Amino acid sequence: MKRIAMLAGLCALLCHIGCTSKKEEKEEVEKYTVTTPVKIDTSFTKEYVSQIKSVRNIEIRAQEKGFLQNIYVDEGQAVKAGQVLFRIMPKMYEAELLKAQAEEKSAEIEFQNAKTLADKNIVSKNEQAVAQAKLQAAKAEVALAKLHLGFTEIRAPFDGTIDRIPLKLGSLIDEGELLTSLSDNSQMFAYFNVSEPEYLQYQTDIKDRAENKVDLLLANGDVFKYKGNVEVIESEFNSETGNIAFRARFANTGKLLRNGETGKIQMLVPLKNAIVIPQKATYEIQDKKYVFIVDKNNKVHSQEITITGEIPDLYVVSSGLTAQDKILFEGVQKVKENDKIQFEFESPESVLNHLRLKAE
Repeated sequence: MKRIAMLAGLCALLCHIGCTSKKEEKEEVEKYTVTTPVKIDTSFTKEYVSQIKSVRNIEIRAQEKGFLQNIYVDEGQAVKAGQVLFRIMPKMYEAELLKAQAEEKSAEIEFQNAKTLADKNIVSKNEQAVAQAKLQAAKAEVALAKLHLGFTEIRAPFDGTIDRIPLKLGSLIDEGELLTSLSDNSQMFAYFNVSEPEYLQYQTDIKDRAENKVDLLLANGDVFKYKGNVEVIESEFNSETGNIAFRARFANTGKLLRNGETGKIQMLVPLKNAIVIPQKATYEIQDKKYVFIVDKNNKVHSQEITITGEIPDLYVVSSGLTAQDKILFEGVQKVKENDKIQFEFESPESVLNHLRLKAE
């Protein structure tokens, strides 16, 4: 009997110890860390999708009709201003020039005869004037014929790079038909759209900036080695999107950038009295960000927030939170809506210092 009593007592003791251990473990799991957003002056790098354009990009089109007789360049070739690119068969225009020159010569002879007779009062001065007018008309026809003949040679208007050449030798070309495009890639423009609030903030803060430089993030994830300068803002907002277009200019010494590329402009955006929270305090559902707010009864409630910018380990919040709200910092994935929790409060300054030390 005594042995049975001792065994029963031992079982009871072990059960008590086990239950106590589980209870303590449960209480430990249910202890959460809570903090508040912090309001600070800061800045963050914002990215804008951009379209990259050459400072000059034009279409080279035929100005006369005819057969494509010569192509002197190749696709992707760098050319100099004034360099001959194409020649349209000039035979017909050469013949027109010869005809116009012959008519000019005839008109000049008629004018000289009329002038001699007018000087001797054999014919009137009016006949001399008529002959002179015919000579001027003949000269104009010669100039026009030379112009048409000149149009059979297509030259580069500036230094640049040749784009695709869709036509081949011998093609019959109509007036105005596209021969190729020419891009001046010595410098490049990057166009990007900015919202109205960001535009107003930019215009307010630009006076306090030492420079208005931006970076260009390329499609492969590399940052372009030259910084750009924001130099132009369009005059009107787009009524459909509410955005306004900015233009930044980039040097392109190595000719890495080409017309039509895409990238992302990275612009430093200063913020005053910005509400900042740890990224760790958020969770995401269908591309929307949420935090858990702890109410006065220690219950948690999900709250959607709008992120304006991102700093290492931190989010800048534009709406959904105030600096007085208590938010769940650790254990976001362990709680559910309306759960009542036990927590320890950690000041936002302590949280930020901890994140900085962790980053270092």
